[in-house]
Amino acid sequence: MDAEAAKYIGAGLACFGMLGAALGVGNIFASFLTGALRNPAAAPAQFGNLIFGFAVTEALGIFSLLIALLLLFVV
Repeated sequence: MDAEAAKYIGAGLACFGMLGAALGVGNIFASFLTGALRNPAAAPAQFGNLIFGFAVTEALGIFSLLIALLLLFVV
C-alpha cells in the first residue's frame, strides 16, 4: 500500500470520531429536552451538566479532527 493512500485512509477513519461527537451532542440535548419537559422545575439545575457534557463531547470531536488534519498535513 502506498504511504499516501494510508494517510487518507487513516484520516478518514479519524473522522469517525466527529460522527460520534455529533451523535453524542444530539443525544445530550435530546435527553435534556426530554427531562426538562417531564420536570420543568428541575431543568435549570441540570443546565450546568448539559453544558459540561456538550463541552466534553465537542472537545472529543475537535480532537479527532485534529488527528485527521495531522495525518493529512504533517505525517
